[in-house]
Amino acid sequence: MVLLWILRIIPALIVLQTLRYKFTGHPESRELFARLRLLGLPEQYGRIGTGVLELIFGVLILIPSTSTIGALGISVLMVGAMISHITKIGFKGNNLPLFISALIAFGCSVVYLFILLSYAMYISV
Repeated sequence: MVLLWILRIIPALIVLQTLRYKFTGHPESRELFARLRLLGLPEQYGRIGTGVLELIFGVLILIPSTSTIGALGISVLMVGAMISHITKIGFKGNNLPLFISALIAFGCSVVYLFILLSYAMYISV
């Protein structure tokens, strides 16, 4: 039971702690999202939109009844973040720690979902 909470808290902390940079328009965050040009839109739409999704999924993963939705959402967002780092952003400067954080959040979320699925399959047998 403690392991499940750890696997939920770590990705929540990772996505929630980056919100101050996205919502305040920190120069590094603005530069990163300007390079991404998500959906071809100006950087603020991608930055704020990603921040809103991270806020929603970061809270949902902490609530037991919605933790599966939160873990799925964080997993999808982190796949997008990792692909963005590999294809557009790169790993220079502060980008490598951001990639590693995305990898950790993704890994915790996937392991959490795998444990839940394994437990559900075990119970149904």
